Amino acid sequence: MPQRAQNTPVCRDCDGFASAAITTGTRNRDGSRTTLRVTCRSCQGTGHTAPAAVLVRTGR
Repeated sequence: MPQRAQNTPVCRDCDGFASAAITTGTRNRDGSRTTLRVTCRSCQGTGHTAPAAVLVRTGR
């Protein structure tokens, strides 16, 4: 039987890739690259968003 995929909404800003390591172009003394770890501000690094039912709605 086929398994159903979970219905978890993916963040529209990061497309589910919530954190990334970006190289700065410089190297450390041991020869490794200097990297910056960056997380998505919209989902705070989770990769998922809250469903619309959870959000507060205004109007009718």
